Amino acid sequence: MTGGLLLVHAHPDDESITTGGTIAHYRRLGVPVTVVTCTLGEEGEVIGDEWARLVADRADQLGGYRILELTRALAALDCAPPRFLGGAGRWRDSGMAGTPSAENPRAFIHSGVEAVDALTEIVLELRPDVVIGYDPRGGYGHPDHVRAHRITTDAVHAAAERGWDTPKFYWTVTDGEMLRLHTEVLARRTVEGLPGALPKGWRLPAVDELASVPGHSVTTTIEVSDVLAAKRAALRAHATQVTVAPSGREFALSNNVAQPVLPEEHYILVRGERGPTGSDGREHDLFAGLD
Repeated sequence: MTGGLLLVHAHPDDESITTGGTIAHYRRLGVPVTVVTCTLGEEGEVIGDEWARLVADRADQLGGYRILELTRALAALDCAPPRFLGGAGRWRDSGMAGTPSAENPRAFIHSGVEAVDALTEIVLELRPDVVIGYDPRGGYGHPDHVRAHRITTDAVHAAAERGWDTPKFYWTVTDGEMLRLHTEVLARRTVEGLPGALPKGWRLPAVDELASVPGHSVTTTIEVSDVLAAKRAALRAHATQVTVAPSGREFALSNNVAQPVLPEEHYILVRGERGPTGSDGREHDLFAGLD
């Protein structure tokens, strides 16, 4: 089946954190959705003791386990099973800049034109109506996210030269104003000791600690409040990486910095024509304006 939505993510869990609601939303509408993941996330930190020995400097088996987590997360979102760029294990999680893992010849940051070619072939195979990737900073600056941005951009252009000009290409982002509002609510609940306060051991994010963009740069908002149960289930599936608060309103990575589970997911249209907009001047459908 061709058409539909193609998302390109760097590691298992990225798809659920930034676009899980969007995936569930469009699957509920019957839209074909494919998630391409570029690495197995082998260099990730692990939450808790149960799987702690899987990390890269011990058993180095985390990547294989994260295939299982990704499979469970995508099933929770009613999405097709995972698809790995170049096949599972072709490119390795590069880790953070300046770390020894970044020197590994198999690290994704060294993937070169082969990764672009592999993704171009997927675009030509699926002929998606919409492609979603990262912004030039990769959201929060991880080298693999930056690399994923580059290869997605290059693959969309290469596919256009070979016969499939993707109608709409978006970056996944977070609206800074919406993030601030929800973080302020969490802070107030915590200070006042109200239900849903910050779990023990977690902390509020510092100003500008969480990746976001100015609200005026956002072109498209997808309302996902009606599929948040599926998004939370997907986040919980990534148990080595993500903890969802008992309230379900927040989650945290291994750093225990609280991040709100927002009722919206946000995008910037970077290729294609903007469709009809709402009173806020934003699209509310990634397929807006398409037949």
